[in-house]
Amino acid sequence: MAIVLLAAIVISLGLGAVDLTIRETVAALFDHALNATHRAIIWDFRLPRILLVALCGAALAVAGTGFQGLFRNPLADPYVVGASGGAALGATLAIIFRFSQPSIPVGIGAFIGSMLAVMVVFTISEFSNFGSIAGLLLAGSAMSAMLTAINSLLLLMNDEVLHGVYAWLLGSFANASWGQLKQAIVLAPPAILTIWLMARSMDALAAGEETAQSLGLNLRRARLLIVIGSSLATAAAVSVSGTVGFVGLIAPHLARSLVGANHKNVIPISMLMGAVLLLLADDLARTIMAPVEMPVGIFTALLGGPFFIYLMKRGERGS
Repeated sequence: MAIVLLAAIVISLGLGAVDLTIRETVAALFDHALNATHRAIIWDFRLPRILLVALCGAALAVAGTGFQGLFRNPLADPYVVGASGGAALGATLAIIFRFSQPSIPVGIGAFIGSMLAVMVVFTISEFSNFGSIAGLLLAGSAMSAMLTAINSLLLLMNDEVLHGVYAWLLGSFANASWGQLKQAIVLAPPAILTIWLMARSMDALAAGEETAQSLGLNLRRARLLIVIGSSLATAAAVSVSGTVGFVGLIAPHLARSLVGANHKNVIPISMLMGAVLLLLADDLARTIMAPVEMPVGIFTALLGGPFFIYLMKRGERGS
């Protein structure tokens, strides 16, 4: 899979408004390009974008793995506990107040909104009467609905920002830069490492909470760390890309179909799958109507929607 990802990165670097052959791409990448324009295209525009896409795909895939392991639900995705609604509201507020002093960058607003929403959801779930896992899921659904309603109200009151907000909601890497890549590198790897360290805990949770507790697992600590790691990975991705759906749903399933259910194996393969899937979607977004660029979220939805239906049908056959 690592070779597949490397090949996908090299191919993606050559695609765009100006197509480059693999030889031209490799030459520009290693500073041997005869054409200075090719080097500028690769190093100033495409390389930071491709690396950011791969990192975001890996982060969303790991977040999906974490939430599916926590909820023991194959249909759980990175946005199940309100991260998407919080990010959307944070981004909307940042766009509305972008001309104020001091203004907040959209990515920072999305990150703060996402993490605050998850923190509130987790706090509510701890005091619910439904059990912690069920309470977390119900609180996440309620929070998402409430945040969506608030966001819709803000858009109705500030229709001049509709285009900017919807462009963000559909997801895009059009403004990717080395600065955004550095931001994601600071946030995503610690989150991914947290989920990796919780792999054995998720294996125990797969047998049920009572069994996991009998094996000596501290359920509250495990839930907290999985939620923090998965939510931080999600927030790191959406803060630079907008809301990109289905990657965190599809990648863990593909990984499990290849290596089984052991999370020590699922997590790294899921990361690679997520990176490759999002690279494929971004390549389509950049090239299918070039030089006009389409939102990457459209293509992840077109890829993920049929897969989601397939999962539901398979679940019906298995019941």
